[in-house]
Amino acid sequence: MSAVYAILVRHGDYLQQTDTPSAHQPHPLSALGCEQATQAATQLAQWLDQENWQLCPQLHSSTLLRAWQTASLMQKQLALLGHRTTVQQYDALCERSVGALANLSSAEIARTLAQDPRCPTLPPNWKSDAHFRLPVPGAESLQQAGARVAQHLRETMRAVLQQHGENLVQVFVGHGASIRHAAQALGVLHPSDIPKLSMHHASLICLKWSPASDRWSHHRGDWKIRPGHESVTD
Repeated sequence: MSAVYAILVRHGDYLQQTDTPSAHQPHPLSALGCEQATQAATQLAQWLDQENWQLCPQLHSSTLLRAWQTASLMQKQLALLGHRTTVQQYDALCERSVGALANLSSAEIARTLAQDPRCPTLPPNWKSDAHFRLPVPGAESLQQAGARVAQHLRETMRAVLQQHGENLVQVFVGHGASIRHAAQALGVLHPSDIPKLSMHHASLICLKWSPASDRWSHHRGDWKIRPGHESVTD
């Protein structure tokens, strides 16, 4: 049965603001994040050899700096390993947006909304509630962000199959929460899995798409298992 493969990559470690929902922070990778991105490319090259895959020549990246840097460093390392690629950026791969409240701390978001008589009190678990959308322009729920990423994956993989055929690998560099919720939208994860799982920085998760059945499945790579005491912030 023919199949094509999607490699999902969370960006590397970056200079994240304290107690601030990831959202659309504009900050770059840390030195550790740069190392992680290079290591991810080396691991990808190993997978290509092991699986006898062909790599699509474009790496798809979120337009947020940390994701673009991760993809660009992967591109550089892949070139050293004999794989020529380019990086293409897409807003569709960005993390869940908190809209007009972007880059405020959790406390600042709560204080800001408390001053708006139109807004109800925030639920305590609003950051991890998949259905909750902040009541401000431009905000999304986690499910909406996941559906956006999933749609980009579907459209891209159909195009990959038409242009290149089977046994191809397409790389997508994005963000942990929107990738996990995209995996749920594609039927790979169950809603109950989402709070239990995360992604390691610059880790690789491979999904297999079988066009004949239009079925997506997990092929290789490990999700990060959240400790029971770890709060869901991404």
